[in-house]
Amino acid sequence: MTQSNQLQQQSVELKIQQEIRRCEDELVIWIQEALDNKKSYGKLEEAQFRNLVRVADTTDSPEVVKNFLRYQVGRDQKWGRGKDSLAERIVGDIDGNIKKAAEAIAKTTTATDTKQIWMELIRRYLGYGARYLKYLRDGNKI
Repeated sequence: MTQSNQLQQQSVELKIQQEIRRCEDELVIWIQEALDNKKSYGKLEEAQFRNLVRVADTTDSPEVVKNFLRYQVGRDQKWGRGKDSLAERIVGDIDGNIKKAAEAIAKTTTATDTKQIWMELIRRYLGYGARYLKYLRDGNKI
């Protein structure tokens, strides 16, 4: 790779990070709205949510994240059940809002790897969720 190509790639990466930071408020709002719907899930514990965050941190596949989440639903009711569950809300955000945001960022920045951007947004979304769940649990709001 030539120095010119390297500089161009670095410029695209910087722009991607700027655009990701620009949509952080939306990520926070989406996960907080999901967690505020307390009827959609059971006694979800921080450790269980952090396990989901760890899975997202160790994969480059949105499908792996969704698969793990659905596995958790099959194990117990802490993530909720059915189409109105917290788990399905998170999957819906991953496939809907978050994917659309990733596609918009890729288009704006001329990035070629939308999936990488999508995963970065998923990781942040879930990370903000872990923080918010901590607040809800320790604030005795649930």
